[in-house]
Amino acid sequence: MRIPKTRREFLAQLSFPAGVVAAGALGAGCSRPTVTGSESPAGPADVTLRIAPVLADIAKEHTVSTIGYNGEVPGPLIRLKEGVPVTVDLFNDTDIAELVHWHGMIIPAEVDGAAEERSLPVPAHGHIRYRLTPAPAGLRWVHTHVMPMSDLSRGTYTGQFGMVYVEPRNNSGRYDQEVFLATHEWEPFLGAEEMEEEDEGAPPPPPKPKDEKPNGWEIGYQRFTINGKCLGYGEPLRVKEGQRVLLHILNASATENIKLALPGHRFTVMALDGNPVPHPQAVDVLELGTAERISAVVEMNQPGVWVLGTPMDDDRKNGMGIVVEYAGRSGAPRWVKPPKSVWDYTAFGDTRPVSNPDETIPLVFGKINGGQGHFNHWTVNGKEFDEKDTPRALSKGKRYRLVFDNHTDDAHPVHLHRNSFELVSVNGKPTAGVLKDVVLVKGFRKIEADVTPALDGLTLFHCHQQLHMDYGFKLLFNVT
Repeated sequence: MRIPKTRREFLAQLSFPAGVVAAGALGAGCSRPTVTGSESPAGPADVTLRIAPVLADIAKEHTVSTIGYNGEVPGPLIRLKEGVPVTVDLFNDTDIAELVHWHGMIIPAEVDGAAEERSLPVPAHGHIRYRLTPAPAGLRWVHTHVMPMSDLSRGTYTGQFGMVYVEPRNNSGRYDQEVFLATHEWEPFLGAEEMEEEDEGAPPPPPKPKDEKPNGWEIGYQRFTINGKCLGYGEPLRVKEGQRVLLHILNASATENIKLALPGHRFTVMALDGNPVPHPQAVDVLELGTAERISAVVEMNQPGVWVLGTPMDDDRKNGMGIVVEYAGRSGAPRWVKPPKSVWDYTAFGDTRPVSNPDETIPLVFGKINGGQGHFNHWTVNGKEFDEKDTPRALSKGKRYRLVFDNHTDDAHPVHLHRNSFELVSVNGKPTAGVLKDVVLVKGFRKIEADVTPALDGLTLFHCHQQLHMDYGFKLLFNVT
């Protein structure tokens, strides 16, 4: 199949009737989604998202024109209760059909918000309503799932994202203040130089063939924000000495993997992708692949005015940070370069053995260099995504070991819809108990994860780097 290069070509593929859904997509006990006018749930909605153009003031005398939710960037924080059904209204004030993906939720394919799963689209200048049951508890998020291809004014390059917190039935956490932070980049452009990611201890890459084409387009950005504001613009994060502050952090980038540090402070990581870790650990630097989330407690024991931001100097100067201001302190915010550290998922896991899988599924990531002035294409097991292919069959309740085997020099934050998976091996190091829905597989590395599908229906696997997903890095499963 030829991958569409334009928004129009993609939306032609997206324009199936609103009532068409995958057979068997509903899980047990889930009500069927309905569009307005066809037996919709009565009464006001519990959650309303309006997709519309918005002007976002991200820095002094600097406004970006984008598309957002409810006139805000990021969209409003959505707090839900685990297991309590909600009615959702989605309005689309734009000229193009949209998709709203409930990232990290284990919900029916119909309402998951992915064209490949034949989820309900939100028609241009239209409205749909459905019900869903929030699960599991923890930090989730909502974002567009449109493929923009070469149109950098669509998809996750826009402001269509918002944080979702599913409150657990029982919450024994102890903290004095809870803060939600979402990072994002603005004013994307084609033609940025490929950045080699520092990865201490990584094996050397294999030699490239002499006749290999040069690398294709990369994406760069002019501005960087946390909660829609560049560093130094907007309100600081105000704290008091002695407080325990729980930070919920989302990397809502279209393409960028990030690191964050707060000089003089350490982050005690409590949850990854919203799921509590078996062994909370204190670290100096957080690392988040695109779409990853971290919940961490910071002991506020270094009074002053500080910068919570990226160690990358240029990106921080262009906005990737937020001021942390202690009560009674003033002055210019300070930045101190953090010590070198290696992010290791296994530090938060168990050493116990895990159950043997019923089946192992190798997923080998490949790259076809596009060459100068063209787009790279991406493969899983030697093949680009083709909607005409029969989805890979999985059985509900069966334990599968997914082997994410990266044969490229790019880092890939890979995401499995409608499921959480358990990490069992990270670059050859065994682990257990770390549950995620996105994992960053660095260049020439291998991570193994086990998943036991709980719901019937189509389930999408893809790289969450927008450009990679757009140009082939997807695979579709069908759970029965």
